Amino acid sequence: MNTRIALYQLANTYQLSNPGIQALFKSAGLSDEPVALKQLFWRGAAVLAAALGGLGMVMWVAANWESLGRMGRFVLLQGAVLTMGLGAATRPRLRVPLGLLALLCTGGLFAYFGQTYQTGADAWQLFALWAVLGAFLCMGAHSDALWAPWALVAMTAISLWTYTHTGHRWRAEPQDLAVYAIAWLASVAVVAAMSPLLSRFTGAGAWAFRAAATLTVIGVSQAALAALFHSRIALHYPLALALFGLATVVLAQRKFFEIFILSAVALGLNTLLVAGLVRWLLMDGNFDQIGKLLLIGIAAAGLLGASVSLIMRLARQYATESAQ
Repeated sequence: MNTRIALYQLANTYQLSNPGIQALFKSAGLSDEPVALKQLFWRGAAVLAAALGGLGMVMWVAANWESLGRMGRFVLLQGAVLTMGLGAATRPRLRVPLGLLALLCTGGLFAYFGQTYQTGADAWQLFALWAVLGAFLCMGAHSDALWAPWALVAMTAISLWTYTHTGHRWRAEPQDLAVYAIAWLASVAVVAAMSPLLSRFTGAGAWAFRAAATLTVIGVSQAALAALFHSRIALHYPLALALFGLATVVLAQRKFFEIFILSAVALGLNTLLVAGLVRWLLMDGNFDQIGKLLLIGIAAAGLLGASVSLIMRLARQYATESAQ
């Protein structure tokens, strides 16, 4: 329950006057400005400024494409990466925002290199190289503010690798099962690297963990749905169901419980189950569509309700055990 709401209910129960309510809130530490507010505010402002600055650098180069020569563009981008990297190494208080700037400028440098020199490399290779080099920067910064965008870069590299090795098409056919299996294992490895189990070594926090897990759920669900509605159901679909089922069992344990990620996995699992019911009911050639749609709606609502009930029960149970 929200602490403020609980205090207001307590004040209403005992019919406290305004001075009594103020004293109650003061004793609970809710009448003054939070101690860490200024620190968190300036830290968040610095990270936001770094993100906007890095994106602004890339867009400024694009806007002045004709006025800058090839050498000028390279010098500008490389100089930005070098300057921000040195600043992050020598200024501990500015390490996180400067490291984020360096990470974004590195991506801009690789993008410009790929456009300038047609080396024949696939796009996933540039993203993979960006992820590998950026990982050392993130390890040095030891901050969630860098690991969260890094997770996006790494998952993009995996997605583009899958696209390249499936004939440059977003398909999920039986012969592509090995490609998707490798991609899903790589995605799970990224999620594991961002998990609290390795946070003492990486410095990754909740948002990097959630970003990697959410992108993994989206990628697996997309491929599984494409496999489900193939002319013959490809093995991607049951494999995705098994992966989500295993993830649900693991995340339901107290040691690995994370309500955000468990909710995302449950949503992916529910989506695949409802989609399977849709294929089974609506693609058999019968014409009683209204009754089937009603059944599908009831099943979807039942699965969603059961998932929410289970997750909330686990959250309350683990919160109670932690308080004891």
